[in-house]
Amino acid sequence: MTASDRAQSGDPLASDEPADESRLEELRASLDVVSARIERGCADAGRDPGEVTLVVVTKYFPASDVLLLHRLGVRHFGENRDQEAGEKFRAVRRALGEAGRDHLTLHFIGQLQSNKAGHVAGYADVVQSVDRPKIVSALDRGAHAADRRLRLLLQVSLDGDTARGGVLPEAADELADEVAAHELLTLKGVMAVAPLGADADAAFARLREVADRIRARHPGADWLSAGMSADLEAGLRHGATHLRVGTAILGSRPSLL
Repeated sequence: MTASDRAQSGDPLASDEPADESRLEELRASLDVVSARIERGCADAGRDPGEVTLVVVTKYFPASDVLLLHRLGVRHFGENRDQEAGEKFRAVRRALGEAGRDHLTLHFIGQLQSNKAGHVAGYADVVQSVDRPKIVSALDRGAHAADRRLRLLLQVSLDGDTARGGVLPEAADELADEVAAHELLTLKGVMAVAPLGADADAAFARLREVADRIRARHPGADWLSAGMSADLEAGLRHGATHLRVGTAILGSRPSLL
């Protein structure tokens, strides 16, 4: 049974044990490759790999893959779509039980609509895609409704096209202050995606400038989420504390259900 087959099963935890063991070894091998890339990238940048958190992006992959990755020691997961993430991670947390669920952090990294933000606030631990005050207000309402604290990152637009998500660099300070004014929202830093076709080093250098400026105003906002499967080394060169990696670990994504 392939990842795509499992994703299309009616049960998010449906599995075939021999196939799952085969998938476990696939994931172990790809995780080892990515871990080696991170170690080399940190060595080249004069950094400690212990400073870097790997967020494995499981968008379109089933809960069974999340559980296998958890067995391999992964604790941070990223999701893009509210309609998929909520159901998937409720199933994962049920399967892990009380002890296991405390050692899992879910990062929501997709573009948010204000009418979905309250729901996301009920299950995500970190939201990396905050880009406007309306989203901040909706997340705050959701956090109060769920009686839980949320950690937030500002998504910064590095190409000026805010239609693709992200606050403009010159507006990031004001948005950071807006987040910091809410009791249940904790500003942790910034996130960006290198623009398609752009030089990742140049893009992440611009992000680092924004990150340094935000951290000067809000000392606890020391996370920098930059670098994915194709450009994680560039992220590391510019101070990334969090890498968002999907394809390099899980393979090509199954078709949208």
